[in-house]
Amino acid sequence: MKIRAYAKVNLALDVVRKREDGYHDLEMIMAPIELHDLLYVDKIQEGIIVESSNPTIPTDQRNIAYQVASLMIERYQINGGVKIFIYKHIPSQAGLAGGSADGAAVIKAINYLYHLGLSYRDMAELGKEVGADIPFCIYERLALVKGIGEKLNFIQNNFEAYLLLVKPKKGVSTKKAFETLNIEKAIHHDCMTMKKALEEDNYPVVVSQLQNTLELPSIGMVPEIEEIKKEIIELGFDGALMSGSGSCVFGITRDEQILETGLKHFKNKYYFVRKTKLLQKEK
Repeated sequence: MKIRAYAKVNLALDVVRKREDGYHDLEMIMAPIELHDLLYVDKIQEGIIVESSNPTIPTDQRNIAYQVASLMIERYQINGGVKIFIYKHIPSQAGLAGGSADGAAVIKAINYLYHLGLSYRDMAELGKEVGADIPFCIYERLALVKGIGEKLNFIQNNFEAYLLLVKPKKGVSTKKAFETLNIEKAIHHDCMTMKKALEEDNYPVVVSQLQNTLELPSIGMVPEIEEIKKEIIELGFDGALMSGSGSCVFGITRDEQILETGLKHFKNKYYFVRKTKLLQKEK
């Protein structure tokens, strides 16, 4: 079967505190976008085979798609295996949840192919065991997200905006971004202001509330992030922000001409440049 794995951006991300288990409590506004990987998932007699159009992507136990397939085969005592082919369009180490999106897609595919009858909640609970972003990627809906990523509060509005994605060649390790962050000195914003603005379709307030606690430590590792942000604003976009732990930066606008101008400006200048928009899902 064929299934799409949609990327995400963080319109807001606040690292609230470090937990005793080593993870961090977060408060985020996460939004699915139209950029996606395309997966072909098929039943085979036994085992797990993962292949990808991107030769740099691991296809063994290091791959999230492999990990969720292994977990499901064991958990539900599936008599059979699965072959997964991933056409990669979402770049790695970008803060766009490419691996988690693939993992979520594989959970849905195996649920369908092997008639497991899992609900979205069941699939999200399962995915949480492998990756913190997988529950969000199961639902693919605009949400206020808390905890390590498992507490989802959906925002009941299909907020519309165009995005330009620009990623320098060098990525950012999520682990290193968190290790470098000084939580005490970081500026902490309240995500509830943006949540209310999204619900009321108040675009200027949404733009004013774009923020990411991880941006500063990531800029320290990849200075081009700051340069890209500056260029995006100079081109007329209403706001620019690094997504997740980076290194992808997005510019936001409701003007399609500005989007096209930005695409033309950045094309062939950086490693990854794409135009996209927020994904619209049925409520």
